[in-house]
Amino acid sequence: MSTTVEEIRKAQRAEGPATVLAIGTATPANVVYQADYPDYYFRITNSEHLADLKEKFKRMCDKSMIRKRYMHVTEEILKENPNMCAYMAPSLDARQDLVVVEVPKLGKEAAAKAIKEWGQPKSRITHLIFCTTSGVDMPGADYQLTKLLGLRPSVNRFMMYQQGCFAGGTVLRLAKDLAENNRGARVLVVCSEITAVTFRGPSESHLDSLVGQALFGDGAAALIVGADPDLAIERPLFQLISASQTILPDSEGAIDGHLREVGLTFHLLKDVPGLISKNIEKSLVQALGPIGIDDWNSVFWVAHPGGPAILDQVEEKVGLKKEKMRATREVLKEYGNMSSACVLFILDEMRRRSAEEGLATTGEGLDWGVLFGFGPGLTVETVVLHSMPVASR
Repeated sequence: MSTTVEEIRKAQRAEGPATVLAIGTATPANVVYQADYPDYYFRITNSEHLADLKEKFKRMCDKSMIRKRYMHVTEEILKENPNMCAYMAPSLDARQDLVVVEVPKLGKEAAAKAIKEWGQPKSRITHLIFCTTSGVDMPGADYQLTKLLGLRPSVNRFMMYQQGCFAGGTVLRLAKDLAENNRGARVLVVCSEITAVTFRGPSESHLDSLVGQALFGDGAAALIVGADPDLAIERPLFQLISASQTILPDSEGAIDGHLREVGLTFHLLKDVPGLISKNIEKSLVQALGPIGIDDWNSVFWVAHPGGPAILDQVEEKVGLKKEKMRATREVLKEYGNMSSACVLFILDEMRRRSAEEGLATTGEGLDWGVLFGFGPGLTVETVVLHSMPVASR
């Protein structure tokens, strides 16, 4: 008797939920301290004569709640490419030359750490998801990373460009589907972000560009995701229970990015913190309601730190205790806004701190959690997480 389609489908699928099995992070060597940044930024862009604008920028940096950021772009690189320092000078070639090479390299650093923590041969990686907001190229950063890491040529690759800050949630949603629908799959997820495409000098006519100059930093994060972990050799961190994406109402044009000859330009056209906080409760009800959770303080939080105003207004709107955003604010303080990589850094910070403090689970001692990605659209990604026992590590 021949095998039925149903039997084939059942054999193809995993039994249990997708699970984060390892996390790795990486940053460029060049560190920038926020307190010094306004002086550096206005000097390197030959904008010292714009004294009032510099004062505005200082206030932005002071309010950012960021202590330091990492940036691949150094003074030497900017001196070699003066058009990158102008507000609007053709410079896409120079920016592309840099990020097409450096984005996969930074991604490789994070991926190597995740693979080392996972402890399994990289030949077991079946799928690769690579996400970046910069350096569109063919073959893409996914291909370059496959070569850099020495992954199997038959690894199933998926490349995501130009998604922006919500994409840390998107990669988890995609990894969940791949892991659960392909028995034995081990998915390497990499988000690598380098701001060389958005760096530019100041202009009175484009203050939202200055907001980006005050907030964005470089970083890469990688995860290994798989279902049905072998507990003899794998140490599960978080289970991915559900994942969804939505466009917020009345938010068109709230965050835009446009790739031009001058690089990637950044535009904030509406009250982003207000739009997110106004709609956050609906996302929480849809995500956590089916589990029977209606106390938003009873779960751990991983929210993309677009900026301090977003976090403040979300906290206020849903009545969050200050400690709920502790890991989120720590990552914002130490790294700035690294776009898609941020939420993965926060997961790493949370599991690390949970272990340090001797808590029972990787989610600050709590069982259930929610991860939010916010970005252009306005698009919101919502992922429900279930933490695993710290003792199993």
